[in-house]
Amino acid sequence: MESQTHKEGSYTILRLSGEIDFHVSPKVREAVLAGLDEGQNLLVDLSGVSYIDSSGIASLVEGYQHAKGKSLSFALLGVRDGVMSVLKLTRLDKVFPMFDSVEAATAANK
Repeated sequence: MESQTHKEGSYTILRLSGEIDFHVSPKVREAVLAGLDEGQNLLVDLSGVSYIDSSGIASLVEGYQHAKGKSLSFALLGVRDGVMSVLKLTRLDKVFPMFDSVEAATAANK
């Protein structure tokens, strides 16, 4: 798993790639919470993620809850089919805001 962050407007974009499993989910959690602790809205780009397990999903849920507690936006970008099937299985596809692009997320939060 690799991660990169950059800022775009009022958002921190966290781009994840590779597989997110029990071994790397602590790094995902750390990256998600670090992005939110800067006080900016967070978009987690999952377009490069080929696999995610329950520990990875738990890291995203914790980030979502952390963002809500700070009155920040938290959304997922570019969710691929494999990741979407896990989100649907857990019914989190109804919880997480999801967008195809940064522009779509920005437009939705105006």
